Amino acid sequence: MLERFTHDAREVVRHAEEQARKLRHEQVGTEHLLLGLLSRPETVSARALATHGITYERVREEIVRTLGDGTSGDIDAEALETIGIDLSAVREKIEEAFGVGALDREPRRGRGGVLLSGRRAPFSPRAKKTLELAVREAVALKSGNIRDGHILLGVIREGQGLGARILTDAGIDMSALRAEVKSAL
Repeated sequence: MLERFTHDAREVVRHAEEQARKLRHEQVGTEHLLLGLLSRPETVSARALATHGITYERVREEIVRTLGDGTSGDIDAEALETIGIDLSAVREKIEEAFGVGALDREPRRGRGGVLLSGRRAPFSPRAKKTLELAVREAVALKSGNIRDGHILLGVIREGQGLGARILTDAGIDMSALRAEVKSAL
């Protein structure tokens, strides 16, 4: 599906996967796609969201408040930071060398007992639907490719995931946001 995505749109998806991993979430959700959209401030979607006061930091805080960050058991991280050891930097280097999830305490196993710790987090059904809707939005707008704005339109149109809930809880008029994004595209 990603072959028609522009570089920016692919980066949105890549960053969404990265955020899910960093937050130690089991799946990439619409909330991670929203973070991915905000990770590229020069894009249509990030600019549109910024005009409504939606920032990367604000969305990330809301995600952590709602879902947690999977690091609540890392009480030693603070102690290590006080002596100059950045645990997240250590984790990143290890995962670069040995694969994502190499430090997971309990390796997950799939069918037939195959280890899943090195695999990317799967996309949630709502995130998959959002990306499908992004493709449909691009087709409806007669775009030759799928851009970051189409992904935001997909988040809006899907409307049930945490990504959309964060936007509506912030008081955003989704119809107005949709119109702004379509106009910018």
